[in-house]
Amino acid sequence: MTRTIVESATKTVIIGFDQPFCVIGERINPTGRKKLAAELEAGDFSTVEADALAQVACGASMLDVNAGVVYNSNPNPNETEPPLMRKMIELVQSLVDVPLCIDSSVPAALEAGLQVCKGRPLLNSVTGEEERLEFVLPLAKKYNVPVVAISNDDTGISEDPDVRFAVAKKIVERAADHGIPAHDIVVDPLVMPVGAMATAGLQVFSLVRRLREELGVNTTCGASNISFGLPNRHGINNAFLPMAIASGMTSAIMNPVALPVTQKAIAEKRAEVEAAGVILPEGMDDETFVRLFGLGSTRPAPAARCRPSAPRISS
Repeated sequence: MTRTIVESATKTVIIGFDQPFCVIGERINPTGRKKLAAELEAGDFSTVEADALAQVACGASMLDVNAGVVYNSNPNPNETEPPLMRKMIELVQSLVDVPLCIDSSVPAALEAGLQVCKGRPLLNSVTGEEERLEFVLPLAKKYNVPVVAISNDDTGISEDPDVRFAVAKKIVERAADHGIPAHDIVVDPLVMPVGAMATAGLQVFSLVRRLREELGVNTTCGASNISFGLPNRHGINNAFLPMAIASGMTSAIMNPVALPVTQKAIAEKRAEVEAAGVILPEGMDDETFVRLFGLGSTRPAPAARCRPSAPRISS
């Protein structure tokens, strides 16, 4: 039975076919978060601290840590990202006891994180690109850590699921050449937005089953990718994830914290409803409105009251 073991200094999490579903908290990532990026460049880690604590309180089994900030003062990530990654890893593991996922496209930042991370983190990630294979796989072997394998290569991301499977198989085989067993490879088959490709969800479900049955590997994904560019992302994500789990997916990089719906999102949805000619009761408040249309809530969920969104989430 395939089991990928990840560890912090005090806690072990097992990703596996016979294990609880593993939620990897995605929030410690400045990509697309201008405020967080500016804070990190200024040496302010208060949001990182808050995100770490809130995600664990809400049931995250692991935390992804990404230091991908493009500094205004120095746009070279090879110089800025490694020391920032080191600081972020040290900070997060001083606050929470869950295992970490070290996430970077900069090779030196991956190693910087590995040098200070306690336990056995998950390395995120290797792809089928030759340059990436030649650096990341020896790094995973050197530190004896499992690695996320993303199913794209030098030709880019294919819309053909058979090609994405072939890339995953190539990575697993190349990892074996380095002495890395299949149980230490967690494949991300790449979730495409369903708004751009109507069969995106079905493709992922089929790929997950093939990866499990033919390669014997665990799987993960960026769960919110499925709803990119669409309204009611919360509802789409909540529908997608249980089906992915039923297909055999064993983990996902996702947000376990129920964030409040923004005023912008509410205004956009009200405009859609009005354009469709839907008549609502006069004076309907925002909270009632967003719940009626499955957007979530206008109220943040206090960390102390957070609960895992599904009973199969491991602790």
